[in-house]
Amino acid sequence: MSGNSAVVMRLVASAYSVAEKAGAIVRKVLHSGELGIVEKTGANDLQTLADRLAQQSICASLSRRFPKITIIGEEDLPAEEVKEDLIELGHFDEVLQKNCPDEFRSLKEEELVVWVDPLDGTKEYTEGLLDNVTVLIGIAYGGRAIAGVINQPFYNYQLGAGAVLGRTMWGVLGLGAFGFQLQEVPGDKRIVTTTRSHSNKVVTDCVNAMEPHEVIRVGGAGNKIIQLVEGRASAYVFASPGCKKWDTCAPEAILHAVGGKLTDMHGNAYRYDADVQHMNSAGVLAALRSHDYYISRVPRSVLQALKTD
Repeated sequence: MSGNSAVVMRLVASAYSVAEKAGAIVRKVLHSGELGIVEKTGANDLQTLADRLAQQSICASLSRRFPKITIIGEEDLPAEEVKEDLIELGHFDEVLQKNCPDEFRSLKEEELVVWVDPLDGTKEYTEGLLDNVTVLIGIAYGGRAIAGVINQPFYNYQLGAGAVLGRTMWGVLGLGAFGFQLQEVPGDKRIVTTTRSHSNKVVTDCVNAMEPHEVIRVGGAGNKIIQLVEGRASAYVFASPGCKKWDTCAPEAILHAVGGKLTDMHGNAYRYDADVQHMNSAGVLAALRSHDYYISRVPRSVLQALKTD
């Protein structure tokens, strides 16, 4: 790798290429027509061959280059030899050309925790809602999400045959986020994005309490944060357990890198230490701007229904 010796920047540069490799795997499995779908806890909690291969690729590739990092992936996979054609040892040089923020410059491999969702939006993937699908690699230090990479394997798929598919965005706290054009929802319009497949009365009551002008129901936590940073939604409101740390680590880092905020419904930050519970048990509330307004609108009944970590 080139001159940037900071471990965190080298890890992000590798994670960028690894996420692109995982995105290519996700596309290849879809195009094969053999998704290999299994239910984990029910019809809304699925795993496909793409989830399994992408996680193997991400974890094996990063472990080979950074053997001392802790990696926590969504899929509970048996220990087995990973085929060499799944390994990606390249890196994205543009990351290494940026200056590492001072507070992260001397971090060691063993201090970093990597949270991996190899295919966020699996249900949507199986239903052909391909713009909802992302690959998420989040990096945490001291319990904080400090860097993240999001790959959208099917970005541009609506353009049809011949379109170049996929894009990757990344961010580091104190440096910024790259790979997309930061935009805000115009004026004081409140557009709330929320779940399309995990709704209930508490979720709906909380969304309505935000007094939104519009509600967008889509899949995938990564996809919802992309909506915030590209100006298609002003807040992501999900008043329910269900999201896990691998769903929010990378998106939170990118959102925070551009001045946004992600918390639970009580306004408390989530922690991403290696030993924390995986469930985001008190829901998710995220906004690019005016996070305090949305927190102030959360009904007491919702707060009572959701216990903090």
